[in-house]
Amino acid sequence: MRRLPATTVVSFAMVVIVLAGTVVASLLAQDRTPNVLDVVLPLVAAGGALLRERYPLAALITVVAAVDVYYRFAGYDGPLIVLSFLALYTAADKGHLVAAIATGGVSVLAMAIGETGGVRHVDDSMFLAITGWVVACIAFGGVTRNRRAYLQEAERRAHDAEHTKEEEARRRASEERLRIARELHDVIGHNISMINVQAAAALHGMQRRPEKAEAALRTIKDTSKETLRELRTTLGVLRQVDEDAPTAPTDSLARIDALVAASGLRVTTELSGSLDEVPVEVDLAAARIIREALTNVSRHSGTAEATLSVSSKSGHIVIQVEDDGPGATYAEGSGYGVRGMRERAAALGGTLEAGPRPEGGFRVVADLPLRPPADPK
Repeated sequence: MRRLPATTVVSFAMVVIVLAGTVVASLLAQDRTPNVLDVVLPLVAAGGALLRERYPLAALITVVAAVDVYYRFAGYDGPLIVLSFLALYTAADKGHLVAAIATGGVSVLAMAIGETGGVRHVDDSMFLAITGWVVACIAFGGVTRNRRAYLQEAERRAHDAEHTKEEEARRRASEERLRIARELHDVIGHNISMINVQAAAALHGMQRRPEKAEAALRTIKDTSKETLRELRTTLGVLRQVDEDAPTAPTDSLARIDALVAASGLRVTTELSGSLDEVPVEVDLAAARIIREALTNVSRHSGTAEATLSVSSKSGHIVIQVEDDGPGATYAEGSGYGVRGMRERAAALGGTLEAGPRPEGGFRVVADLPLRPPADPK
């Protein structure tokens, strides 16, 4: 069974009480002559009061007019003015504050006018009491409206804050997934590629040059160990547990010789400028870009030689990796590895260009500022 709203229940209760009080007043006033207004006006006022929630302005005018006419021309006195108070409160509560003030003022002045038919309906003390009730009802209606508006605004702000918090959490989660994907691609993908290259070399030289096969197998062992360590570190971060293995990446410009050796290529390296005081995030990004660029040479270029240049000048680190292999047009610099390098450079406020060289081969050039821009809040 559907429950009636509380305001409807209150309206019905007030109407019943007021009508009952009006009937009792008419029964007690034996010395006055009733007329048709004693019946019609209470019913009109009651009907307006019942519709005050849906039509607050119309109900205000109807109820107040009926009550004022009742006390001026009806034969009996009754508590019908309570319905005026109710209509004034509702109008103010619904936002019709000016109309409530104007109507209440007119009603009070009308009731203050002297006698009608030999009956003084409102004396001085009653006039003051009615005035106080009118002001109180209008003021209380305005307060409840403002309170409701305040609570709605607070709820809206809380909802917006929660929505913004959820959006921020999703954004951070997306960035973290992207970062982990880059780490897996740069480190584990590189190492697996090296294992594949060295395994092929070992198989090819197993019988002809056993010493080369042994060196290749040793490289496979070391590389696989490094891969397992990196994988364990990444999983430890994902599980948020304290692992014995280090959680910080080990790639660094200080280990550039190890990066070059792990590539399995014959790399001509040229270093210029000071690389001693490079910020950690720039150092990591530079090392990972070098690793990925050399991995692409090993995978796609069709040559075993490359040139690496790293220079530090004017507050920037410039990295250049070139080869002259026949596979220079691989993916035209648009593969996932190149995309990851570009994202690393862009995250630091730098740039990365990758593409075929006019004279043949492939070139990767990264320009990283030594002072990355601050993360905007």
